Amino acid sequence: MTMQTAPVASPNANADKDLDLATPQPVRSPQSTTAVSGGATGADQPAANRGRTSIADVVVVKVAGIAAREIPGVHDMGGGLSRSFGAVRERVPGGRPNVGRGVKVEVGERQTAIDLDLVVEYGVSVMDVAQDVRENVVSAVERVTGLEVVEVNITVNDVHLPDDEESASTTEARVE
Repeated sequence: MTMQTAPVASPNANADKDLDLATPQPVRSPQSTTAVSGGATGADQPAANRGRTSIADVVVVKVAGIAAREIPGVHDMGGGLSRSFGAVRERVPGGRPNVGRGVKVEVGERQTAIDLDLVVEYGVSVMDVAQDVRENVVSAVERVTGLEVVEVNITVNDVHLPDDEESASTTEARVE
């Protein structure tokens, strides 16, 4: 935060105030950023400022992945090969869905940039879905982590057709 000095008024103009007007007073910027990694040591510091907080990339990946999947019109995330491996992984006993599939992040001390690969449902407006995903991801990541999201780049690399599920279910029905 930058400190600026306010202009000094004459002592007689504001005599009823308890401020020492001969000493420049700090003017705080209306926009302040959360220092995620900042911190100080020592018993003279407030408890909330003692130490340092760092956020791992995987935290931002998971928050962004969950937020993107919440938007109607997003069928899946990730590229073709990534989705294939993910489908196999989810079918293995004990396998869990990977909420970070299709999400790449770059995390700094105070900011993050996010790249998403989406598969959208056929019939939805790709631009509307992308805008809704972007807004939801920015809101969720900034709320949960305190990091400033500088950009969310979205690549729509496939469209899910309603026939895709029907052909997959008939193939499975033939095999016992």
